[in-house]
Amino acid sequence: MIGELLRSQPEIALFASLAIGYFIGSFRVGPIQLGGVCGTLIVALLLGQTGARLAPDLKNIAFALFIFALGFTGGPQFFANIGRGWRYGLLSVVEIVSVLALILIAVVVMRLDAGTAAGLLAGAATESAVIGTASEAIAKLGFGDAQTLRLQANIVTAYSVSYLFGLITIVLFTSQFAPLLLRVNLRDEAERVWRKLGGDGAFGEGQRAAAPALVGRAFRVGAAAGTTVVAFEQQHGYNLTIEQLRRGGEVVAVEPKLVLMADDLILVGGRREAIVTASASLGEEIDDGGFDQIVAEKLDVVLTRREAEGLTVAQVRERADPEQARGVYIAAVTRLETTVPALPGTALNRGDVLTLVGAKADVERGARRLGYVLAATQKTDFVYLALGVLVGMAIGHLGGRIGGVSIALGTGGGCLLSGLLFGWIRSRYPLIGSLPSAAAQILKDFGLATFIAAVGLSAGPDAIKLVREYGLALPVAGILMVLVPGLLSLWIGRVFLKLEAPMLLGAIAGQQCSTPAISALVGVTGNSTPVIGYTITYALSNILLPLMGPVVVGLAGKLG
Repeated sequence: MIGELLRSQPEIALFASLAIGYFIGSFRVGPIQLGGVCGTLIVALLLGQTGARLAPDLKNIAFALFIFALGFTGGPQFFANIGRGWRYGLLSVVEIVSVLALILIAVVVMRLDAGTAAGLLAGAATESAVIGTASEAIAKLGFGDAQTLRLQANIVTAYSVSYLFGLITIVLFTSQFAPLLLRVNLRDEAERVWRKLGGDGAFGEGQRAAAPALVGRAFRVGAAAGTTVVAFEQQHGYNLTIEQLRRGGEVVAVEPKLVLMADDLILVGGRREAIVTASASLGEEIDDGGFDQIVAEKLDVVLTRREAEGLTVAQVRERADPEQARGVYIAAVTRLETTVPALPGTALNRGDVLTLVGAKADVERGARRLGYVLAATQKTDFVYLALGVLVGMAIGHLGGRIGGVSIALGTGGGCLLSGLLFGWIRSRYPLIGSLPSAAAQILKDFGLATFIAAVGLSAGPDAIKLVREYGLALPVAGILMVLVPGLLSLWIGRVFLKLEAPMLLGAIAGQQCSTPAISALVGVTGNSTPVIGYTITYALSNILLPLMGPVVVGLAGKLG
């Protein structure tokens, strides 16, 4: 009865897979969480036993939208990290090369077919997008329909088996085993790095806000009398601003060359640690100086200024014209939709979203100097989106033979490259191509989940056969494909690249594209320093791994 209903109305099977899959994926055991995509795949594989199938066109459209949005959102950071941050980027290269070598060894030793090999890559590297690019590559191999469907089903089954073991391994490796191998207390190391970057001791607060604590306090001028406003602010690295001043009960306009006098009442705003340091020279703190209320404006700005590339937050402030930078504070840095600690020693990349805080006129002036304001729009430029997908489909028809191996990008690889290009163009010319982050996230989440449900339903009948054929070999291979690149990266990153332990482990989590691993790391370290390394390798691996799908299919077809 249920099987007949699902076969006649496959849309029920789709949304049942999504609902039940995301419900299952939401459960957490310690730091381990399957996630909605893997949960959807498991449910779809079970429902696929009933014979329910989704139209191939729906599957292709869903994947094209997902992979284009993935490239679009990652494009600015991907291009920004090429040639810069090479120490972290090298770890993504280690991941790609070592995983590819292990896959080829597994193909020869275990006699894997192209589908199983690609699924092993997708699962062990926890990169679901590989399923789509590899499936398209298999469809272009020229096999009959039955053989093609069987190989595509093997991708999904191998992914579902190896994903769970790969996920558990990368989480435990980065948060538990690697610190033991490095012989470091990860929390103490993270605290030391946090202070080295200019953070204070307020870890809980700093990590929750992922930004400098900005405060305002009132003082009666004492020891600072005789100092000009600009000289006093310069003494403290322009990390504080004298916003208002009252002298003899009268309001005095604050100008850089104004000389502070004894008993002046001043309102000072800025970074908490700077004001605490300056309080001894300022004088007595007072409860109320009769000041007007200052309304802090918050503005998100995309950093495009070439001169700021690679500079730390402190260096950007030091090199700025004091009059232009006065009263402007970077309260948060967002990179690839991940919050990076906005400490004085945090390096900035073009494409970062900086949250500026200060008086309205000040932050608007700062925005013009740093880049462009990220407009809070809810409208999507469908002309730009549709054109990007069309260009991606055109690129997907490109292919060729390399060393006797046939490689075709397919719609997935083409839309990924197109998304990279269109996302980069959007970052340079922000007046075109609006795709709000919420809309892009919906495209990614729903597109991938729908694609996964579709392939899971079609793979259902063949799933049990593959598990019986290989048994424990796939889980063991999945574990090795996490441990070998992880150990190599740990050795290279520590011995040759001299990376700090929290950032190195964050980079290893990023090269595996593992969000659960970075979440576990942040929990263990007590602050967000691992995120600094994570964002760079995540940006690179998230693009390079899907492109490896057709490569693995081609090589496995040649060797298998």
